[in-house]
This record gives sequence, C-alpha cells and structure tokens, in this order.
Amino acid sequence: MTILFRYILREYAKIFLMCFAGLMTIYMVIDFFEKVRRFLRYDSGVVPMLTYFALKIPAISFQVVPFAVLVATLLTLGLLSRSNEITALRSSGISLLWVTSPFLILAGGLAVILLAFSSTIIPLASGKAEEVRMIQIEKKPVPLTVQAPQPWARIGTDALMRVTTIDVGGKTLRGVRLFYFNQTFRLDQVVEAAEAQYAASGWVLRNGTRRQFALNHTVDLTLFTDQPADIPLIPDDFSTTLTGNSDTMTFREIRNYIGRFQHEEVSFARLLTDYYGRMAFPFVTIIMVLIGIALSLRRSGVRGGSMAMGIGQAFIVGFCYWTTHSIAIALGRGGAMAPMFAGWMANILFGSFGLYLLLKVRH
Repeated sequence: MTILFRYILREYAKIFLMCFAGLMTIYMVIDFFEKVRRFLRYDSGVVPMLTYFALKIPAISFQVVPFAVLVATLLTLGLLSRSNEITALRSSGISLLWVTSPFLILAGGLAVILLAFSSTIIPLASGKAEEVRMIQIEKKPVPLTVQAPQPWARIGTDALMRVTTIDVGGKTLRGVRLFYFNQTFRLDQVVEAAEAQYAASGWVLRNGTRRQFALNHTVDLTLFTDQPADIPLIPDDFSTTLTGNSDTMTFREIRNYIGRFQHEEVSFARLLTDYYGRMAFPFVTIIMVLIGIALSLRRSGVRGGSMAMGIGQAFIVGFCYWTTHSIAIALGRGGAMAPMFAGWMANILFGSFGLYLLLKVRH
C-alpha cells in the first residue's frame, strides 16, 4: 500500500466518518424528539429510553451508511479537485481508476459489514428494542398471546390452516381450524380445535371436532379431546413469519423456513422479496461510490462542481434510489414482480446509471 493510497483512503475515511456521525446525529435527534414526549408519559426513567435508542442504532446505521458514502465521495473528490491534487496525480501518470480505488475498497468493506448487520444483528436488536419499548417503557404486561395479523397458512399441497391467536413463543395456538381438500380441490375434511400445543412428538390438537364430508353430501362429526396433527410448521414460524414480523428473522431462519416448504408449492413472495431486498441493500454503498465518482468528475475528468451542488446531487440520488427500492419491494411482495428481481432492481438500475456516467468521464 503506497503512501498516496493511504493518504487518499485516510482522507476519505475521515470525511465519511464525519458525514456518518452528522447524519446519525440528525436522524437520532429527530427520532428522539418524535418519541420522547410519548415515552415521558409513562414515567419509565432514563435508562430504558436510552436502551431503546441504543438498540435502534444498528437499523438506523443500515439506512444512513449508503447516503453517507455518497456524500463523502462527492465531498472528498471535490476537496481534492479544489486543491488541484487530482490534477497533480493525473499529471504524474496515475490513472483515475487507481485514484478512486480507495473509495471502492472502503465501500466494499462497508458492504460486507452491512450485510452482516442485515443478516443477524439488526433483526435481533430490533426485536429487543420493541420488547424494551413495550415492557420497560410503556410498562405493558408481558403478552401471553398475540393476534395473528396473517392468520392463514398453507401447510401442504392440499391443506390450509387458520389461527386466531398465538401464545408468545409460538408453542400454543388458539382458535385453530384445519381445512383439507382432495385432488379436485373439493373440501374433504375440517378440523376445529380450541388450541394446539407443540410437544416433543409434534402438534397436538385439544378439545375439538372433526367433520368429514362424504360424496353423498353427508357429514360425519367426531368429537375429540386430544388428537395429533400433521402440521409442518414449528413454534418459531408462528412467532415470526405468521405474526407478520419477518423483519426480525435472521437470514438463517428465513432459509430454514423456506427449505421446509420448498416442495409444497407454497408462495413465499413477501418473505423472499424481503430476503433479497435485505441482501441487496448493503451493496448500494459500492453503487453510490460509482455514482459519486462519476458526478464529481463528469464535467472535465478532473474538476468537480461546488460543495453545495454535490450535496444537492447526493440528496436527489438518495431520494430516487430509496423511492425505486421501496416501489420494487412493494411490487415483489404483492406478487407483481419476481422476488429476486424486486430485491435487486434498484441496485441494477442505479448500478447501470453509475457505469453510464463513468463512461462519460474523460480519462
């Protein structure tokens, strides 16, 4: 690593840290004043509130880092251009690719860190933050059951399940209904139970009825106290995916969940879209560096615009990316777009845009 390389990397890292710290401060202050008035009504003390905001830092950092990278790239290249350092480097025969390599290396390292955050740290911290908010700040009793916002689940190629409420932990389900269909999708059997409990041998239905529908339109009604049920879901599925809280699932939990049902023709549009979106978003740091380099050098190859113009361009690019990413994720969740394409679409579009701008730079 040459002296010039270390110098550029050090200057870029310093400006990035300043941008990151400034954006984090602005975000945290806005979030704090937005929520602190409501939190103070519960008189919970300072420590729970500080704990809550500390647990929110990973998720906020995940959103702020790409924009900080873009702003830092524009500012660093602007400062180097203003002091004619890029001109001196180019006059010495150093290519623009070498000059900008420290930017790409730092962005690549940040992408790896953000990917690790998205995989494990953010889901766990976000879940803990909500727990602190509900129990320690708002002083709500520890919930015994939660309403299932996604009460329907497909448990096989010919079976559906409906659940009314789910105990915390997912080991007890209440208001359970199982619907079994034949090959012509004709209702064959309905099983209703007051609750289903998870045991070592699997799920057990308690206090219910079973209705068997015959071809002659008669119904055979059977009452039962305990009856095993072939439900492929496990308690973790009911405490994450079926409660509409896939954001608190780690990558491993999502893969395990999909792996158990990949042969059952079950639709995972929402879950897969979130998965690919969370996987793609960290790599936007590299794309923002490409766009920042191109915007800074596109006019003459060595001179950029003013600082104010650079920051304005950063806001426009950041807003456009976030809007495109949000629309693509919504389309993917709704099944209007393939989940993988929806998750990566914004990266593909803006990556292509950045490469196009780079081609316009005079080397």
